[in-house]
Amino acid sequence: MFKTNVGTLDRLGRIVLGIVLIALVFVGPKTQWGWIGLVPLMTGLLRTCPFYSLLGIRTCKAE
Repeated sequence: MFKTNVGTLDRLGRIVLGIVLIALVFVGPKTQWGWIGLVPLMTGLLRTCPFYSLLGIRTCKAE
């Protein structure tokens, strides 16, 4: 369906950022804005970023 365009280091950063942002919902300021962390978390787990596709960016090795 979607082509892989997120590399390993980029993927790891997205997953960590997503988890940290989601944690803000439960600890810290307890703001609902933390749910925005689902976006980087899902793009990291699925290894594809729609925004990267629009711009033609790839941070992973060529297949």
